[in-house]
Amino acid sequence: MVLGGGLAGMLAAAALARHVDRVTVVERDVLPTRPEPRRGVPQARHAHLLWSGGARAIEALVPGMEERWLAAGARRIGMPDGIVSLSAQGWLHRWPDLQYLITCSRDLLDRTLRERVLADGRITVRQGVTADGLAGGATRVTGVRLRDPATGEETTVDAALVVDATGRASRAPAWLEQLGLPGVPEEVIDSGLAYASRLFHAPPGSGPAVPLVNVQADHRAPRPGRTATLVPIEGDRWLVTLSGTRGGEPPLDAERFTEFARDAVRHPIVGELLAGAEPAGPVHRSRSTVNRRRSFERLPHWPEGFVVLGDAVATYNPVYGHGMSVAAHGATALRENLARRGLAPGTARAVQRAVARAVDGAWSTATSQDVRYPDAIGPRPPLPLKMLGRYVDRLMATANTRPAAARALYTAFTLSGPMAGLVAPAALVATLRGPRRPAPAEPPFTPEELRVLRLPDPV
Repeated sequence: MVLGGGLAGMLAAAALARHVDRVTVVERDVLPTRPEPRRGVPQARHAHLLWSGGARAIEALVPGMEERWLAAGARRIGMPDGIVSLSAQGWLHRWPDLQYLITCSRDLLDRTLRERVLADGRITVRQGVTADGLAGGATRVTGVRLRDPATGEETTVDAALVVDATGRASRAPAWLEQLGLPGVPEEVIDSGLAYASRLFHAPPGSGPAVPLVNVQADHRAPRPGRTATLVPIEGDRWLVTLSGTRGGEPPLDAERFTEFARDAVRHPIVGELLAGAEPAGPVHRSRSTVNRRRSFERLPHWPEGFVVLGDAVATYNPVYGHGMSVAAHGATALRENLARRGLAPGTARAVQRAVARAVDGAWSTATSQDVRYPDAIGPRPPLPLKMLGRYVDRLMATANTRPAAARALYTAFTLSGPMAGLVAPAALVATLRGPRRPAPAEPPFTPEELRVLRLPDPV
């Protein structure tokens, strides 16, 4: 039984269906049949990026998924050749395709995946039903207590394995305490980030050649961090997400949205692009950006028959775009452990430890940066993490002019390989040598992009 019918839940169901006869997904919402918003995914209105490491993991779990997304209107953007991005170290050089990312609305991404997963006759969904707790005891979970909100009727359903994929609202820590387990260790790093997003119709004639455009904050500067990101999505639309930490929050009113993108971030390019675009919806705002990690794997013992993955384990500042890819790697860990061990004793704990390892890299990336913003809440990073942060700053500057550093950076950041690759010999030597030349002084658009976006040639 899988609790939660979002991306993590559907990937868990796909992983389970390879090894068991029947999978039931329990979802409190009534799932839409079209790419539409739903209450259980309020963050869907903001920009979502599926990095190549996550896309490959999903492709292994659900073959043909990437092709389905592209057929539905999603875009495959080369990384970094398909992006125009200002990092803390300057404009990134657009190397030939080292990795890639998938861009589309979260509604389209979820609906297309859900449609493909539920085509498997072994997987069914119970919609409009709430999970109220676990059945069993401290040594084994035997099922789930379910409640129908419409009637108040409660039932207990047995299951050989229960997977909690209910996201950041998961009540797994409380449920485990009710079974007699100790409290789950939790760590929180809060940069105070707020988000505002709005859809725009792309200007006529801009076509599919438009890159992803991103102006990042400089986490080293003693001021609020502000970002602006323009993501081309299906339907010839741009999804623009602005963000700002405490004291630098983006506006909620439509009139000042473009003004913030033009004047409040480190470069006005996103605001300048919006000047020629027609709004396609209202401004949506969110503050659900806290980095929160629940270390289930650190409990002294773990009940058989229960696994937690996805945002129920860890959530990250969305600016890094790692949540969906980490969930995919967690589902991969579930599949691999079931393939090796089946439902033998110890499988659930082995899966939980593997899920924790899948979280490590994204967690270190997000928290080592976020804790450096003014007024961030959370423990200060230890000396080794501070040293790693300074090393990564230099590696990012070096990646502009040295291919070995660029390969290591984009492989790690897209979760296509372990974070240890950042200090592999070739990357380490390149980083120690440093950049060959300064970063580009202006946004590195191609001549074709300048033409279709009607931007002046900086030369």
